[in-house]
Amino acid sequence: MLLDKQLLGDLLAKATSTGADFAEVFGELTRLNTIHYIDKKIQTIGDGTDSGVGIRAFLGTKTAFASTNDLSRAGLMRCAQAVADAIEGIVNERKYGLIERVFPNIHTVERMPFDVQMKEKIDLLREGCRAAEEYNPLIAQVSGNMLMEDRNILIANTEGLLTQDRKVRVRMSIQAVASKDGENQTGFFGPGGGMGLEFFDTHRPADIGRRAAEQAMVNLNADYCKAGQMMVAIDNGFGGVIFHEACGHSLEATSVGIGASQMCGKLGQKIANEKVSAVDDGTIPNAWGSLNIDDEGHPTQRNVLIENGILKNYMIDRLGSRRMNMPATGNARRQDYRYEATSRMTNTFILNGPDRNEDIIKSMEFGLYCKAMGGGSVNPATGAFNFAVNEGYMVRNGEICEAVRGASLIGTGSQILQDIDMVGQNLATGQGMCGSLSGSIPTDVGQPLIRVSKITVGGV
Repeated sequence: MLLDKQLLGDLLAKATSTGADFAEVFGELTRLNTIHYIDKKIQTIGDGTDSGVGIRAFLGTKTAFASTNDLSRAGLMRCAQAVADAIEGIVNERKYGLIERVFPNIHTVERMPFDVQMKEKIDLLREGCRAAEEYNPLIAQVSGNMLMEDRNILIANTEGLLTQDRKVRVRMSIQAVASKDGENQTGFFGPGGGMGLEFFDTHRPADIGRRAAEQAMVNLNADYCKAGQMMVAIDNGFGGVIFHEACGHSLEATSVGIGASQMCGKLGQKIANEKVSAVDDGTIPNAWGSLNIDDEGHPTQRNVLIENGILKNYMIDRLGSRRMNMPATGNARRQDYRYEATSRMTNTFILNGPDRNEDIIKSMEFGLYCKAMGGGSVNPATGAFNFAVNEGYMVRNGEICEAVRGASLIGTGSQILQDIDMVGQNLATGQGMCGSLSGSIPTDVGQPLIRVSKITVGGV
Protein backbone atom coordinates (compact mmCIF):
# COMPACT_ATOMS: atom_id res chain seq x y z
CA MET A 1 0.00 0.00 0.00
CA LEU A 2 1.33 3.41 -1.00
CA LEU A 3 0.43 4.96 2.40
CA ASP A 4 -0.39 3.22 5.67
CA LYS A 5 -3.84 3.36 7.24
CA GLN A 6 -2.81 5.41 10.29
CA LEU A 7 -1.22 8.12 8.13
CA LEU A 8 -4.26 8.24 5.87
CA GLY A 9 -6.53 8.76 8.86
CA ASP A 10 -4.29 11.55 10.14
CA LEU A 11 -4.34 13.28 6.75
CA LEU A 12 -8.13 13.13 6.58
CA ALA A 13 -8.38 14.53 10.12
CA LYS A 14 -6.04 17.38 9.27
CA ALA A 15 -7.87 18.21 6.03
CA THR A 16 -11.21 18.47 7.87
CA SER A 17 -9.83 20.23 10.95
CA THR A 18 -11.27 23.62 9.91
CA GLY A 19 -14.80 22.43 9.26
CA ALA A 20 -14.84 20.55 5.95
CA ASP A 21 -17.68 18.02 5.80
CA PHE A 22 -15.79 15.59 3.54
CA ALA A 23 -12.19 14.88 2.55
CA GLU A 24 -10.33 12.39 0.38
CA VAL A 25 -6.75 11.34 -0.19
CA PHE A 26 -5.76 10.18 -3.67
CA GLY A 27 -2.38 8.48 -4.00
CA GLU A 28 -0.76 7.36 -7.22
CA LEU A 29 2.25 5.39 -8.40
CA THR A 30 2.44 5.15 -12.19
CA ARG A 31 5.13 3.66 -14.37
CA LEU A 32 5.29 4.85 -17.97
CA ASN A 33 7.31 3.41 -20.83
CA THR A 34 7.43 5.23 -24.20
CA ILE A 35 9.25 4.54 -27.46
CA HIS A 36 9.45 7.10 -30.28
CA TYR A 37 10.43 6.25 -33.89
CA ILE A 38 11.11 8.74 -36.69
CA ASP A 39 13.36 8.95 -39.75
CA LYS A 40 13.75 5.17 -39.91
CA LYS A 41 15.18 4.76 -36.42
CA ILE A 42 14.32 4.76 -32.75
CA GLN A 43 14.82 8.30 -31.50
CA THR A 44 13.97 8.14 -27.80
CA ILE A 45 13.06 5.60 -25.15
CA GLY A 46 11.49 6.72 -21.89
CA ASP A 47 10.99 4.65 -18.76
CA GLY A 48 10.07 6.34 -15.52
CA THR A 49 7.73 6.48 -12.56
CA ASP A 50 5.59 9.25 -11.17
CA SER A 51 4.19 9.22 -7.65
CA GLY A 52 2.36 11.68 -5.46
CA VAL A 53 -0.74 12.48 -3.47
CA GLY A 54 -3.69 14.82 -4.01
CA ILE A 55 -5.85 15.86 -1.04
CA ARG A 56 -9.28 17.43 -1.40
CA ALA A 57 -11.89 18.68 1.05
CA PHE A 58 -15.51 19.78 0.63
CA LEU A 59 -17.64 22.20 2.57
CA GLY A 60 -20.98 21.99 0.82
CA THR A 61 -20.11 22.70 -2.82
CA LYS A 62 -16.93 24.59 -1.97
CA THR A 63 -13.77 22.57 -2.58
CA ALA A 64 -10.12 22.93 -1.68
CA PHE A 65 -7.39 20.87 -3.31
CA ALA A 66 -3.61 20.53 -3.03
CA SER A 67 -1.07 17.98 -4.22
CA THR A 68 2.50 17.00 -3.46
CA ASN A 69 5.16 14.52 -4.51
CA ASP A 70 6.79 14.75 -1.07
CA LEU A 71 5.59 11.49 0.45
CA SER A 72 7.19 12.01 3.85
CA ARG A 73 4.78 12.35 6.75
CA ALA A 74 5.77 15.98 7.20
CA GLY A 75 5.28 16.76 3.50
CA LEU A 76 1.87 15.09 3.37
CA MET A 77 0.67 16.80 6.53
CA ARG A 78 1.70 20.16 5.08
CA CYS A 79 -0.40 19.35 2.01
CA ALA A 80 -3.41 18.46 4.17
CA GLN A 81 -2.93 21.65 6.19
CA ALA A 82 -2.94 23.71 2.99
CA VAL A 83 -6.31 22.20 2.14
CA ALA A 84 -7.64 22.90 5.62
CA ASP A 85 -6.42 26.49 5.48
CA ALA A 86 -8.58 27.09 2.41
CA ILE A 87 -11.75 26.00 4.22
CA GLU A 88 -13.39 28.57 6.47
CA GLY A 89 -15.60 26.59 8.81
CA ILE A 90 -15.88 25.55 12.44
CA VAL A 91 -12.71 24.11 13.92
CA ASN A 92 -13.18 20.49 14.91
CA GLU A 93 -11.18 17.43 15.81
CA ARG A 94 -12.22 14.15 14.27
CA LYS A 95 -10.78 10.70 13.82
CA TYR A 96 -11.65 8.49 10.91
CA GLY A 97 -11.70 4.73 10.79
CA LEU A 98 -10.95 3.22 7.40
CA ILE A 99 -12.24 -0.11 6.13
CA GLU A 100 -10.40 -1.50 3.13
CA ARG A 101 -12.62 -2.53 0.23
CA VAL A 102 -11.47 -4.64 -2.71
CA PHE A 103 -13.35 -4.19 -5.98
CA PRO A 104 -13.37 -6.90 -8.68
CA ASN A 105 -10.73 -6.56 -11.40
CA ILE A 106 -12.32 -7.04 -14.84
CA HIS A 107 -9.13 -6.33 -16.80
CA THR A 108 -6.93 -9.39 -17.22
CA VAL A 109 -3.35 -8.81 -18.32
CA GLU A 110 -1.53 -11.72 -19.93
CA ARG A 111 1.78 -10.04 -20.78
CA MET A 112 2.81 -7.21 -18.50
CA PRO A 113 4.68 -4.68 -20.68
CA PHE A 114 7.33 -4.10 -18.04
CA ASP A 115 8.15 -7.82 -17.83
CA VAL A 116 9.00 -7.92 -21.56
CA GLN A 117 12.46 -7.17 -22.91
CA MET A 118 12.83 -3.73 -24.47
CA LYS A 119 14.02 -5.28 -27.74
CA GLU A 120 10.70 -7.03 -28.28
CA LYS A 121 8.76 -3.80 -27.73
CA ILE A 122 11.07 -1.90 -30.08
CA ASP A 123 10.62 -4.60 -32.71
CA LEU A 124 6.83 -4.23 -32.51
CA LEU A 125 7.04 -0.50 -33.20
CA ARG A 126 9.57 -1.00 -35.99
CA GLU A 127 7.28 -3.56 -37.62
CA GLY A 128 4.45 -1.04 -37.73
CA CYS A 129 6.56 1.86 -38.97
CA ARG A 130 8.33 -0.18 -41.64
CA ALA A 131 5.02 -1.42 -42.99
CA ALA A 132 4.01 2.22 -43.43
CA GLU A 133 7.33 3.13 -45.06
CA GLU A 134 7.06 0.24 -47.53
CA TYR A 135 3.42 0.90 -48.42
CA ASN A 136 4.22 3.26 -51.29
CA PRO A 137 7.35 5.00 -52.62
CA LEU A 138 5.62 8.35 -52.04
CA ILE A 139 5.59 7.82 -48.26
CA ALA A 140 8.26 10.36 -47.32
CA GLN A 141 8.27 10.12 -43.54
CA VAL A 142 6.87 7.87 -40.83
CA SER A 143 6.77 8.53 -37.11
CA GLY A 144 5.52 6.13 -34.49
CA ASN A 145 4.93 6.06 -30.78
CA MET A 146 4.37 3.20 -28.39
CA LEU A 147 3.01 3.84 -24.91
CA MET A 148 2.83 1.38 -22.01
CA GLU A 149 1.38 2.42 -18.65
CA ASP A 150 0.95 0.70 -15.30
CA ARG A 151 -1.19 2.97 -13.09
CA ASN A 152 -1.69 2.16 -9.40
CA ILE A 153 -3.99 4.32 -7.28
CA LEU A 154 -5.11 4.48 -3.65
CA ILE A 155 -8.21 6.30 -2.40
CA ALA A 156 -9.25 6.99 1.19
CA ASN A 157 -12.04 9.27 2.35
CA THR A 158 -13.93 10.39 5.41
CA GLU A 159 -16.82 8.05 4.62
CA GLY A 160 -14.46 5.26 5.68
CA LEU A 161 -13.50 4.04 2.23
CA LEU A 162 -10.00 2.69 1.65
CA THR A 163 -9.37 1.04 -1.68
CA GLN A 164 -6.76 0.50 -4.37
CA ASP A 165 -6.83 -0.21 -8.09
CA ARG A 166 -4.48 -0.93 -10.96
CA LYS A 167 -4.86 -0.33 -14.70
CA VAL A 168 -2.47 -1.37 -17.47
CA ARG A 169 -2.72 0.23 -20.91
CA VAL A 170 -0.82 -0.05 -24.19
CA ARG A 171 -1.14 1.95 -27.40
CA MET A 172 0.65 2.22 -30.74
CA SER A 173 0.12 5.28 -32.93
CA ILE A 174 1.68 5.80 -36.35
CA GLN A 175 1.64 8.86 -38.59
CA ALA A 176 2.67 8.71 -42.24
CA VAL A 177 3.46 11.62 -44.53
CA ALA A 178 2.98 11.21 -48.29
CA SER A 179 4.76 13.69 -50.54
CA LYS A 180 4.49 14.54 -54.26
CA ASP A 181 5.47 17.65 -56.20
CA GLY A 182 6.24 19.57 -53.03
CA GLU A 183 2.91 18.77 -51.39
CA ASN A 184 2.55 16.76 -48.18
CA GLN A 185 -0.47 14.94 -46.75
CA THR A 186 -0.70 12.89 -43.56
CA GLY A 187 -2.44 9.78 -42.34
CA PHE A 188 -2.80 8.52 -38.78
CA PHE A 189 -3.94 5.44 -36.89
CA GLY A 190 -3.56 4.86 -33.16
CA PRO A 191 -5.40 1.94 -31.53
CA GLY A 192 -4.93 1.03 -27.88
CA GLY A 193 -6.36 -1.14 -25.12
CA GLY A 194 -6.53 -1.68 -21.39
CA MET A 195 -4.36 -4.78 -21.46
CA GLY A 196 -0.78 -5.94 -21.90
CA LEU A 197 1.26 -6.71 -25.00
CA GLU A 198 -1.24 -9.40 -25.97
CA PHE A 199 -3.06 -6.43 -27.55
CA PHE A 200 -0.80 -6.83 -30.57
CA ASP A 201 -1.91 -10.42 -31.12
CA THR A 202 -5.15 -9.03 -32.54
CA HIS A 203 -3.95 -5.56 -33.61
CA ARG A 204 -0.93 -6.36 -35.75
CA PRO A 205 1.59 -3.50 -35.90
CA ALA A 206 1.97 -3.90 -39.66
CA ASP A 207 -1.76 -3.35 -40.11
CA ILE A 208 -1.58 -0.20 -38.00
CA GLY A 209 1.23 1.18 -40.13
CA ARG A 210 -0.43 0.31 -43.43
CA ARG A 211 -3.67 1.99 -42.36
CA ALA A 212 -1.82 5.23 -41.61
CA ALA A 213 0.02 5.11 -44.93
CA GLU A 214 -3.14 4.28 -46.87
CA GLN A 215 -4.87 7.35 -45.46
CA ALA A 216 -1.91 9.56 -46.33
CA MET A 217 -1.95 8.33 -49.93
CA VAL A 218 -5.71 8.84 -50.26
CA ASN A 219 -5.34 12.46 -49.13
CA LEU A 220 -2.34 13.07 -51.38
CA ASN A 221 -4.37 12.15 -54.45
CA ALA A 222 -7.60 13.85 -53.36
CA ASP A 223 -9.12 17.14 -54.51
CA TYR A 224 -10.26 19.74 -51.98
CA CYS A 225 -13.78 19.39 -50.66
CA LYS A 226 -16.35 22.01 -51.70
CA ALA A 227 -18.01 23.84 -48.84
CA GLY A 228 -21.75 23.87 -48.28
CA GLN A 229 -24.62 22.25 -46.44
CA MET A 230 -25.14 18.64 -47.40
CA MET A 231 -26.07 15.15 -46.26
CA VAL A 232 -23.21 13.36 -44.50
CA ALA A 233 -22.48 9.75 -43.57
CA ILE A 234 -19.97 9.23 -40.75
CA ASP A 235 -18.35 5.83 -40.43
CA ASN A 236 -17.99 3.76 -37.27
CA GLY A 237 -15.13 3.69 -34.77
CA PHE A 238 -13.46 7.06 -34.24
CA GLY A 239 -16.37 8.66 -36.06
CA GLY A 240 -17.92 8.58 -32.60
CA VAL A 241 -15.77 11.57 -31.69
CA ILE A 242 -18.69 13.61 -33.04
CA PHE A 243 -20.98 12.38 -30.26
CA HIS A 244 -18.17 12.57 -27.67
CA GLU A 245 -17.45 16.22 -28.36
CA ALA A 246 -20.73 17.60 -29.66
CA CYS A 247 -22.91 15.99 -27.00
CA GLY A 248 -20.87 14.02 -24.45
CA HIS A 249 -19.16 16.98 -22.81
CA SER A 250 -22.52 18.70 -22.49
CA LEU A 251 -23.74 15.72 -20.42
CA GLU A 252 -20.92 15.94 -17.87
CA ALA A 253 -21.80 17.33 -14.45
CA THR A 254 -18.78 19.62 -14.76
CA SER A 255 -20.90 21.83 -17.01
CA VAL A 256 -24.44 20.66 -16.17
CA GLY A 257 -23.94 21.20 -12.43
CA ILE A 258 -23.20 24.90 -12.87
CA GLY A 259 -25.87 25.56 -15.49
CA ALA A 260 -23.33 25.91 -18.31
CA SER A 261 -24.57 23.16 -20.63
CA GLN A 262 -26.99 23.04 -23.53
CA MET A 263 -28.44 19.91 -21.86
CA CYS A 264 -29.37 21.46 -18.51
CA GLY A 265 -32.89 20.62 -17.33
CA LYS A 266 -33.64 18.27 -20.22
CA LEU A 267 -33.89 14.91 -18.44
CA GLY A 268 -36.83 12.97 -19.82
CA GLN A 269 -37.06 15.17 -22.89
CA LYS A 270 -36.54 14.17 -26.51
CA ILE A 271 -33.16 15.58 -27.52
CA ALA A 272 -32.29 13.28 -30.44
CA ASN A 273 -33.83 11.32 -33.27
CA GLU A 274 -35.65 8.25 -31.92
CA LYS A 275 -33.09 6.03 -33.67
CA VAL A 276 -30.34 7.36 -31.40
CA SER A 277 -29.44 5.55 -28.16
CA ALA A 278 -26.11 6.25 -26.48
CA VAL A 279 -24.26 5.01 -23.42
CA ASP A 280 -21.14 5.68 -21.41
CA ASP A 281 -19.82 2.33 -20.19
CA GLY A 282 -16.72 2.11 -18.03
CA THR A 283 -17.22 -1.61 -17.36
CA ILE A 284 -16.10 -3.06 -20.71
CA PRO A 285 -13.23 -5.51 -20.00
CA ASN A 286 -9.86 -4.32 -21.30
CA ALA A 287 -11.28 -1.29 -23.12
CA TRP A 288 -9.05 1.77 -23.42
CA GLY A 289 -11.37 4.00 -21.38
CA SER A 290 -12.54 1.42 -18.81
CA LEU A 291 -11.82 1.41 -15.08
CA ASN A 292 -12.69 -0.89 -12.19
CA ILE A 293 -13.36 2.18 -10.06
CA ASP A 294 -13.25 5.85 -10.90
CA ASP A 295 -10.78 8.28 -9.35
CA GLU A 296 -13.08 8.93 -6.39
CA GLY A 297 -13.50 5.22 -5.58
CA HIS A 298 -16.95 4.69 -7.12
CA PRO A 299 -17.40 1.52 -9.21
CA THR A 300 -17.83 2.34 -12.89
CA GLN A 301 -21.13 1.44 -14.54
CA ARG A 302 -23.00 1.23 -17.80
CA ASN A 303 -24.77 4.56 -17.87
CA VAL A 304 -27.56 4.98 -20.44
CA LEU A 305 -27.40 8.60 -21.55
CA ILE A 306 -29.93 8.64 -24.39
CA GLU A 307 -32.56 5.98 -25.08
CA ASN A 308 -34.55 6.18 -28.31
CA GLY A 309 -33.89 9.91 -28.44
CA ILE A 310 -34.86 10.59 -24.79
CA LEU A 311 -32.25 12.03 -22.39
CA LYS A 312 -32.00 9.55 -19.50
CA ASN A 313 -28.98 10.56 -17.43
CA TYR A 314 -25.87 12.67 -17.00
CA MET A 315 -22.29 11.68 -16.09
CA ILE A 316 -21.79 12.73 -12.48
CA ASP A 317 -18.86 13.00 -10.07
CA ARG A 318 -19.04 13.67 -6.32
CA LEU A 319 -19.10 17.46 -6.59
CA GLY A 320 -21.66 17.29 -9.38
CA SER A 321 -23.73 14.97 -7.19
CA ARG A 322 -23.85 17.64 -4.51
CA ARG A 323 -24.70 20.39 -6.96
CA MET A 324 -27.36 18.44 -8.82
CA ASN A 325 -28.74 16.32 -5.96
CA MET A 326 -28.26 13.21 -8.09
CA PRO A 327 -26.17 10.08 -7.43
CA ALA A 328 -22.62 9.79 -8.73
CA THR A 329 -22.26 7.55 -11.79
CA GLY A 330 -18.62 6.41 -11.58
CA ASN A 331 -17.36 9.08 -13.99
CA ALA A 332 -14.88 10.98 -11.80
CA ARG A 333 -11.50 11.01 -13.55
CA ARG A 334 -8.21 12.84 -13.47
CA GLN A 335 -4.96 12.73 -15.41
CA ASP A 336 -2.95 12.14 -12.25
CA TYR A 337 -2.67 13.14 -8.59
CA ARG A 338 -1.94 16.77 -9.53
CA TYR A 339 -5.53 17.26 -10.72
CA GLU A 340 -8.82 17.43 -8.87
CA ALA A 341 -11.19 14.78 -10.23
CA THR A 342 -14.11 15.98 -12.37
CA SER A 343 -16.89 14.24 -14.31
CA ARG A 344 -15.47 12.73 -17.50
CA MET A 345 -16.39 10.15 -20.12
CA THR A 346 -15.02 6.59 -20.21
CA ASN A 347 -16.17 4.58 -23.27
CA THR A 348 -18.93 6.63 -24.89
CA PHE A 349 -20.77 5.49 -28.00
CA ILE A 350 -23.96 5.42 -30.02
CA LEU A 351 -25.54 1.96 -30.05
CA ASN A 352 -26.41 -0.03 -33.16
CA GLY A 353 -29.60 1.11 -34.83
CA PRO A 354 -32.28 -0.28 -37.15
CA ASP A 355 -30.73 0.55 -40.54
CA ARG A 356 -28.60 -1.65 -42.77
CA ASN A 357 -25.22 -0.11 -43.52
CA GLU A 358 -25.53 -0.63 -47.27
CA ASP A 359 -28.87 1.18 -47.27
CA ILE A 360 -27.33 4.28 -45.68
CA ILE A 361 -24.96 4.93 -48.57
CA LYS A 362 -27.51 3.90 -51.18
CA SER A 363 -29.97 6.43 -49.74
CA MET A 364 -27.66 9.37 -50.48
CA GLU A 365 -28.20 11.13 -53.78
CA PHE A 366 -25.39 13.58 -53.00
CA GLY A 367 -23.27 14.08 -49.91
CA LEU A 368 -20.05 13.41 -48.06
CA TYR A 369 -18.88 10.09 -46.63
CA CYS A 370 -16.51 10.59 -43.67
CA LYS A 371 -14.47 7.42 -43.36
CA ALA A 372 -12.13 8.78 -40.67
CA MET A 373 -12.60 11.73 -38.36
CA GLY A 374 -9.92 13.85 -36.72
CA GLY A 375 -9.87 16.14 -33.74
CA GLY A 376 -12.19 19.01 -33.01
CA SER A 377 -13.45 21.45 -30.44
CA VAL A 378 -16.76 22.20 -28.74
CA ASN A 379 -18.32 24.76 -26.44
CA PRO A 380 -20.42 22.72 -23.93
CA ALA A 381 -22.59 25.73 -23.10
CA THR A 382 -23.77 26.18 -26.70
CA GLY A 383 -22.83 22.83 -28.21
CA ALA A 384 -21.13 24.57 -31.14
CA PHE A 385 -18.48 22.27 -32.67
CA ASN A 386 -15.95 22.07 -35.48
CA PHE A 387 -14.34 18.76 -36.54
CA ALA A 388 -11.76 17.85 -39.14
CA VAL A 389 -12.43 15.01 -41.57
CA ASN A 390 -9.20 13.01 -41.91
CA GLU A 391 -10.46 10.91 -44.81
CA GLY A 392 -13.52 11.74 -46.86
CA TYR A 393 -15.25 10.79 -50.12
CA MET A 394 -18.06 12.32 -52.14
CA VAL A 395 -21.22 10.24 -52.57
CA ARG A 396 -23.29 10.47 -55.76
CA ASN A 397 -26.40 8.47 -56.59
CA GLY A 398 -25.78 6.03 -53.75
CA GLU A 399 -22.16 5.31 -54.68
CA ILE A 400 -18.93 6.30 -52.92
CA CYS A 401 -16.90 8.29 -55.45
CA GLU A 402 -13.74 10.42 -55.43
CA ALA A 403 -11.72 11.18 -52.31
CA VAL A 404 -11.72 14.75 -50.99
CA ARG A 405 -9.54 16.49 -48.44
CA GLY A 406 -9.72 19.58 -46.27
CA ALA A 407 -13.31 18.94 -45.15
CA SER A 408 -14.66 19.85 -41.73
CA LEU A 409 -18.04 19.45 -40.05
CA ILE A 410 -19.57 22.51 -38.37
CA GLY A 411 -22.71 22.61 -36.26
CA THR A 412 -24.21 22.27 -32.79
CA GLY A 413 -24.65 19.15 -30.69
CA SER A 414 -28.37 19.65 -30.11
CA GLN A 415 -29.01 19.99 -33.84
CA ILE A 416 -26.90 17.09 -35.03
CA LEU A 417 -28.62 14.75 -32.56
CA GLN A 418 -31.94 15.62 -34.18
CA ASP A 419 -30.54 15.32 -37.70
CA ILE A 420 -29.07 11.81 -37.30
CA ASP A 421 -31.81 10.04 -39.25
CA MET A 422 -30.19 6.68 -40.05
CA VAL A 423 -28.15 4.50 -37.66
CA GLY A 424 -26.37 1.39 -38.91
CA GLN A 425 -25.31 -1.87 -37.31
CA ASN A 426 -21.50 -2.03 -37.30
CA LEU A 427 -20.69 -0.49 -33.90
CA ALA A 428 -16.95 -0.12 -33.33
CA THR A 429 -14.81 2.09 -31.11
CA GLY A 430 -11.69 4.19 -31.53
CA GLN A 431 -9.17 5.37 -28.96
CA GLY A 432 -8.10 8.86 -28.06
CA MET A 433 -7.01 11.22 -25.31
CA CYS A 434 -9.61 13.67 -24.00
CA GLY A 435 -8.55 16.98 -22.47
CA SER A 436 -10.63 18.91 -19.95
CA LEU A 437 -10.41 20.50 -16.50
CA SER A 438 -8.88 17.42 -14.89
CA GLY A 439 -6.22 16.92 -17.55
CA SER A 440 -5.77 14.44 -20.38
CA ILE A 441 -7.34 10.99 -19.95
CA PRO A 442 -7.82 7.87 -22.14
CA THR A 443 -11.30 7.57 -23.64
CA ASP A 444 -13.01 5.35 -26.18
CA VAL A 445 -15.42 6.86 -28.68
CA GLY A 446 -17.65 4.87 -30.98
CA GLN A 447 -20.70 4.39 -33.13
CA PRO A 448 -21.99 2.42 -36.12
CA LEU A 449 -22.21 4.09 -39.52
CA ILE A 450 -24.70 6.97 -39.23
CA ARG A 451 -26.35 9.41 -41.62
CA VAL A 452 -26.89 13.08 -40.83
CA SER A 453 -29.63 14.55 -43.00
CA LYS A 454 -27.89 17.94 -43.24
CA ILE A 455 -24.85 19.63 -41.77
CA THR A 456 -22.51 22.44 -42.76
CA VAL A 457 -19.37 21.12 -44.41
CA GLY A 458 -16.37 23.41 -44.40
CA GLY A 459 -14.04 23.31 -47.38
CA VAL A 460 -13.06 25.56 -50.28
